[in-house]
Amino acid sequence: MTTPSATPRRPGAATHVLRATDLGAEAIREVLADAAAIKQDPRSASESLRGRSLVMLFEKPSLRTRVSFEIGMSRLGGTAVYLDHREERLGRRESIADYARNLERWCDAIVGRVHEHATLEALAAWSRVPVINALSEKFHPCQALADFMTLIEQGRDPSTLRLAFVGDGNNVCQSLMETAAILGSSFLAVTPPSCRPDPQILAECRSLAARSGGEVACSDSIESIAGVDAVYADAWISMGEPDSAAKRQALEPYRVDARAMEIAGPSALFMHCLPAHRGEEVLDEVIDSPASVVFDQAENRLHAQNALLRRLLSLPPRIEVKMRRRRDLAGSRTASETTRDS
Repeated sequence: MTTPSATPRRPGAATHVLRATDLGAEAIREVLADAAAIKQDPRSASESLRGRSLVMLFEKPSLRTRVSFEIGMSRLGGTAVYLDHREERLGRRESIADYARNLERWCDAIVGRVHEHATLEALAAWSRVPVINALSEKFHPCQALADFMTLIEQGRDPSTLRLAFVGDGNNVCQSLMETAAILGSSFLAVTPPSCRPDPQILAECRSLAARSGGEVACSDSIESIAGVDAVYADAWISMGEPDSAAKRQALEPYRVDARAMEIAGPSALFMHCLPAHRGEEVLDEVIDSPASVVFDQAENRLHAQNALLRRLLSLPPRIEVKMRRRRDLAGSRTASETTRDS
């Protein structure tokens, strides 16, 4: 079953976060500051989303994303409902448009973890409550927020940060690249030529970096990571992607081992969004070393997402959607009266 292709008829769409550019520099900084405050004093936010509800639509399995959103919403005083779509993808049983228009009547926000980014775009187009990308094949903005929170905790200033992503230029790479470009960081994607980030997203990020004072570059040499503040790795084959012996072979020289970290330098951190395929993209000697902050990143998913939810759900429960419905009805009545008068 497909989603109607027509433009949504109703005005008043909520603020959606499908990629880092949906937030922008000021909003990202505010979210990160709030995340740090929540982490320091969790009780300060314990009732901030009392009475609010979150629906989680997951087409892919998850540990960190599901647990951090469910427990996070509970800590904020709200409720999270998990809907398992691993067997039946969104849009098959009923249109995504109808699905979104049902959900907005019950919940205050929608979190989607999906195979195709277009699914999130369709949900956002038809929903008047916020839609949050919890992973698609193109972007993973919630992960990038947690990652930059972790870097700041480790004393790295985003405006002077040098971050290298080593391996496959995937969704995590692209969200990190966007966030770095927005905040004025230096970002280096170290990949085989066949695994570069999406050319259009790369061009957009270079444009963002030119305005923010940052830099976005690509390299096919592991030697180019010399002097970076952090080395980031991720799975060579993304979840749901067909396995490829040729791709694995191309990525073999990009495994992060002790030598790679020596090239990066003694103060370089190691980062990974997890789950890690130990022995493939990273060795135990690195991920279990003092340089590794991977479990700090995992913990910070909770705090960064809670700060994001607080930002998006700033109005009392259900009032925002009700106000929009009243405006829509008022607009319809005005249009009807105008038609009669004419």
